[in-house]
Amino acid sequence: MKFSSNGLYVEEYVKCTNCGTLIYESDRPACVESTDKELFCSQWCVDWAAAREKRWKQNA
Repeated sequence: MKFSSNGLYVEEYVKCTNCGTLIYESDRPACVESTDKELFCSQWCVDWAAAREKRWKQNA
């Protein structure tokens, strides 16, 4: 499947760990990598995932 404007084929789909947004190679420098080597598209997704984890632990 051709996916890019220059006609190159995509070998791997890299997605945000939290929201699933595709992360393109050109967007990679703006991404946030966690200590667990998870990749997030923005700091907002990092904060949201941390808050979700905290809520899960409180409800457990």
